[in-house]
Amino acid sequence: MQREEKQLEASLDALLSQVADLKNSLGSFIYKLENEYDRLTWPSVLDSFALLSGQLNTLNKVLKHEKTPLFRNQVIIPLVLSPDRDEDLMRQTEGRVPVFSHEVVPDHLRTKPDPEVEEQEKQLTTDAARIGADAAQKQIQSLNKMCSNLLEKISKEERESESGGLRQNKQTFNPTDTNALVAAVAFGKGLSNWRPSGSSGPGQPGQPGAGTILAGASGLQQVQMTGAPGQQQSMLSGVQMGQAGQPGKMPSGIKTNIKSASMHPYQR
Repeated sequence: MQREEKQLEASLDALLSQVADLKNSLGSFIYKLENEYDRLTWPSVLDSFALLSGQLNTLNKVLKHEKTPLFRNQVIIPLVLSPDRDEDLMRQTEGRVPVFSHEVVPDHLRTKPDPEVEEQEKQLTTDAARIGADAAQKQIQSLNKMCSNLLEKISKEERESESGGLRQNKQTFNPTDTNALVAAVAFGKGLSNWRPSGSSGPGQPGQPGAGTILAGASGLQQVQMTGAPGQQQSMLSGVQMGQAGQPGKMPSGIKTNIKSASMHPYQR
């Protein structure tokens, strides 16, 4: 008898130690959720869940150990009930149970659920028994299909968000080239003032200037005005043939000026 009592006490001590560790972990996690939610990260939450899961598994191992007696076979009987405040009970329950009276004993020493909860469980069991095997299988398949569609949508959203983040982070321009282009347009930085040598104006290299063309045109006009009409016609045809044979020597606008100069109103 003494051996069983010692074994029960040892099992209770181990069980209380595991429950105390679990309670501390739960309290720490709840404190983080209530006071550190602004800087709480998902890996930290996963670590807290992993710690709680490990402690629950350890508690189950302690309960299922072969040396642990069956607590369901133990009977707890209240020896003293008092409506007065009990300081020892307050300390052991951390202020949750101030008195051990007739009001709290049914709740704390209950071995069955509340009557309302027990009635709800019976109702659910009855409703589940009314459903046939085929209907239950259809409901299971429908629920599995809904879960699969939901998981597929979540996976698709995750892939799209990851690809969108990669597209946004990918650089599509060269900052150095952009800065150089802005400096060139706004301040003229890097632009060259080089001009070809021998050019007298904005014309292209190798082409005669406008002054040279006009001087040549005036000389032609003077020659045509001093000659006879027949000579003027032959000179004009010669000039036009020369222009056709050597393109680029004289612009077309100069030809029009030569024609207008050859038609003198006083030559008859």
